[in-house]
Amino acid sequence: MKAVHFGAGNIGRGFIGLMLSNAGYEVTFVARNEKKVRMLQQQKQYKVTLANEAKDTKVVNNVTAINSKNKAAVTEAIASADLITTAVGVSALKAIAESVAHGIQRRLQEGNDSPLHVIACENTIGGSSQLKRRVYQHLPQEWHEEADGVIAFPDAAVDRIVPKQEHDDPLKVLVEPYYEWIVDCSAMLDGHERIDGVSYVDKLEPYIERKLFTVNTGHCAAAYHGYLKGYDTIQEALNDDGLKCEVSNVLHETGHLLTSKYNLDENKHKEYIQRMLRRFENPRLSDDIVRVGRSPLRKLSFHDRLVSPALQAHKLGIEVPHLTLSIAAALLYDYEHDEEAVRLQRALSELGVHEVISAYMGIPLKHALHQQIVDQYSVLKGNSVAMR
Repeated sequence: MKAVHFGAGNIGRGFIGLMLSNAGYEVTFVARNEKKVRMLQQQKQYKVTLANEAKDTKVVNNVTAINSKNKAAVTEAIASADLITTAVGVSALKAIAESVAHGIQRRLQEGNDSPLHVIACENTIGGSSQLKRRVYQHLPQEWHEEADGVIAFPDAAVDRIVPKQEHDDPLKVLVEPYYEWIVDCSAMLDGHERIDGVSYVDKLEPYIERKLFTVNTGHCAAAYHGYLKGYDTIQEALNDDGLKCEVSNVLHETGHLLTSKYNLDENKHKEYIQRMLRRFENPRLSDDIVRVGRSPLRKLSFHDRLVSPALQAHKLGIEVPHLTLSIAAALLYDYEHDEEAVRLQRALSELGVHEVISAYMGIPLKHALHQQIVDQYSVLKGNSVAMR
């Protein structure tokens, strides 16, 4: 079986590529990094090490790569593929859509009617659906109906912490032992091959929101509060008992939302929260705060990990003072090497906090949470100035 995977970064190699290789796929990475592409072509393998006491290492075989600039080769690979996956970041789905469309058109023109699943493994709700909309913008209208019969874009939820890292071997990657890859099987075609280690569910939304509003919300809450306190890594931040308590309170609020919305078992969800916190604290991983906190405008957007659960919880009558405090902390994220952080601070300076909350988060001035965020932002800003 052949898989084409867009993105040869740490998640692509250390998670998706590893699992596909283990499941018996020949994996072709499509990537921009010329050095990694060349090494994958030459070595056809790389190493993944687990951040556990034994430092277990797996050699990932049956891999190669194509430079994303080589449009003809990418098209040909997709035309004969059994599976397409991505780990490029939500914002980059737009950039790969045309290549996917060309590959799909080629396989349809060649009469390849075997089922093809395209799975976007991104930190977002409905990633594959987003990719499909973009792909169909580049696929000629006359092919849409035929494509609908043999091409599917099932949404997925993925979870594995892979920190920024550097090794003598650029292909080597260090990952945490824990992982979760869940796919919406209700959107899959008959005859698909199941991937070992992937969970298939009929309703994906509860799993996506459980992950997004626990792992991603908790992670960035730790990052933004940790940044304000001057910590460099998530592990350092969570060694601060007060900060860890704050993150736990955030996850209590999102947990209240999730158990209410999806009728989840409260005790099991509390155990899930504690398991996630232990993951964040893994002493064998050094996860930079500026990596976890990067792109604050995206993380503060209406449908993302902070604003969405806050608004949903408020609608159910759940108080969210800790979530809104994390939103306020995110507004103070001013890391000068982060383009979005620079844009955020410029917007706050030029437009003011009220306009930023309304325009970037979609929370109108009259909404109860709007003023709550403003008040907490003012307090945190005053404390931050005093500390400096």
